[in-house]
Amino acid sequence: MLVAAAVCPAPPLLVPELAAGAAAELGAARTACSDALAVLAASRPDLLVVVGAADQDHRGPYPQGSRGTFRGFGVEADVQLGEGEEGPRLLPPSLAVGAWLLRHARWGAAPVEGLGVGEPTDTARCLDTGRELGARSARVALLVMGDGSARRTLKAPGYLDERAAAFDAAAARALGDADVDALTALDAELAAELQAAGRAPWQVLAGAAEGADLQGRLLYEDAPYGVGYFVAAWS
Repeated sequence: MLVAAAVCPAPPLLVPELAAGAAAELGAARTACSDALAVLAASRPDLLVVVGAADQDHRGPYPQGSRGTFRGFGVEADVQLGEGEEGPRLLPPSLAVGAWLLRHARWGAAPVEGLGVGEPTDTARCLDTGRELGARSARVALLVMGDGSARRTLKAPGYLDERAAAFDAAAARALGDADVDALTALDAELAAELQAAGRAPWQVLAGAAEGADLQGRLLYEDAPYGVGYFVAAWS
């Protein structure tokens, strides 16, 4: 059963070495992520699964010990999901950022696995995947890595879309309220048009949280680069 969840954004710029001179701009987001991870640790899970957006080549499960790297971003920095033998595949960027957050928090509360989910995954499949994760163990926690719309401003990666702000506001409310129904209701087609990579991971969370009596808190909400970033803690 799901006992806690932390929702964090997944930009590689969360890693200060990658952000360089801009590292301070996401300082508040990093602090909020640390607070959310503290909620996970306090829940005393016996399994933590990091769920994040992934392209077609990086979807599926990642065992404990799987390695990720930021070398493609010009920095010689590697991360690993927990301790153990290195997995056969490199983590996608979203899970690598999650692994960095866990290392930064000195996570040692439970074994860690990963799951990459693709934006094309439909809502029903996301919910089923979440239900399967929630049934994995008696005390499951999720670290859910995903961003809101990448079309919030003219300088955003996807340029401005007038629908983006309303979509992100709805997502922020759902995440802050631990509202499973509202997360389930997020429109997958609209999310794809708005380049909201967090939609599928959030709906996996919704599936995992069905039947769990969890309360949510929104710890951070902003769009510093024209991309919606949210941090929430469920417990």
